[in-house]
Amino acid sequence: MALEDAHGAHNYHPLPVVLKKGEGIRVWDVEGKEYFDFLSAYSAVNQGHSHPRIVGALVEQAQTLALTSRAFYNAELGPFEKAITERFGYDKVLAMNSGAEAVETAIKLCRRWAYDVKGVPANQAKILVCSDNFHGRTSTIVSFSNDPDSYGGFGPYMPGFERIPYNDIAALEKALQDPHVAGFLVEPIQGEAGVVVPEADFIPRAAALCAAKNVLFIADEIQTGIGRTGSWLATCGNCQCGGGRCERQAATYVRADILILGKALSGGVYPVSAVLADDGIMMTIKPGQHGSTFGGNPIAAKVAQAALEVMEEEALMQNARARGEQFRDGLKARIGHLSLIKGIRGKGLLNAVLINDSPESSTAWDLCMALRDAGLLAKPTHGNIIRFAPPLVISAEEMDEALNRMEKVFTSFEQSH
Repeated sequence: MALEDAHGAHNYHPLPVVLKKGEGIRVWDVEGKEYFDFLSAYSAVNQGHSHPRIVGALVEQAQTLALTSRAFYNAELGPFEKAITERFGYDKVLAMNSGAEAVETAIKLCRRWAYDVKGVPANQAKILVCSDNFHGRTSTIVSFSNDPDSYGGFGPYMPGFERIPYNDIAALEKALQDPHVAGFLVEPIQGEAGVVVPEADFIPRAAALCAAKNVLFIADEIQTGIGRTGSWLATCGNCQCGGGRCERQAATYVRADILILGKALSGGVYPVSAVLADDGIMMTIKPGQHGSTFGGNPIAAKVAQAALEVMEEEALMQNARARGEQFRDGLKARIGHLSLIKGIRGKGLLNAVLINDSPESSTAWDLCMALRDAGLLAKPTHGNIIRFAPPLVISAEEMDEALNRMEKVFTSFEQSH
């Protein structure tokens, strides 16, 4: 910690624990103490820490060929592109590295489509976003944030975005009257805002409104995708898919025009992100107009294929459904009555506990410190909300033990304050 403080930028405020090893839902610090990881690197480690199949794919490919750039073809990218487009039902994919890069890619695709296909006058395309959004921290993305910590002091800001309230169909319908609107970029569940779950009909109604106005519906599933909410995608709604693959069930499935994936696409062992769309959108970008030296590299392609296969073969989205219900029902029964608790919400294994204190208080942080001491790692978001998102491999027995630890910490905290 002292070395990071002395030699690293101070752009994060980590919980004071130094981790050295991970396996499944467990991590160990440098002194050998074991913890349950209930953050999963912000939902990147859905398949569990150090999954042998995913790590094996990384090691095998790293020993064979790591990087070619896109100046040449490589033997792994094509199979990955076929695998991911077939799984999610799109014509094309554009592979990138970080989530923010993928969002930037989606923005460029949307704007180019607006000018080349929709016929929006040059430099007048507008993209709708939601209040309290989090899509990354690039200069473009913070331009449409309403979080002062994200945008403050980083102007001038990129024009071409309009913010509307989240989960507000009337506001979206009004904004869509502008013929220059090209796309609507939205998180199906707002993770950084505190796991804000919209009304069940918000996403399907929003997508339908966009389709009616020839506006691209852009789903940022970087945190919610790859099984986290109990479905392959949060835009799948309350699906009942029984197999490993997304069945795109007509009763619940909403298809985004542009789908953004990242984080757990690699199981957390390598930076991999992806933007999926059909030819009418994707092929508006030509050679030389967008790219990345590392995007689609052989290691990334091999690792992502393994990560997707693990999700399917181990039925992790179904486990996320079951364990998520166990978590919420268990917490409500054990600590829901405490005056310390304002609410418990979430979907699948993306959940949050709302603390009955102000966003400026230290209560959520203090609770996370107490949880750390009890062997469970979580992190506050927005001051008075604690996010809980363990790896999707968590068992019923492990969840029971986690609930026991949380009950003791929250109950003891209330009694002593």
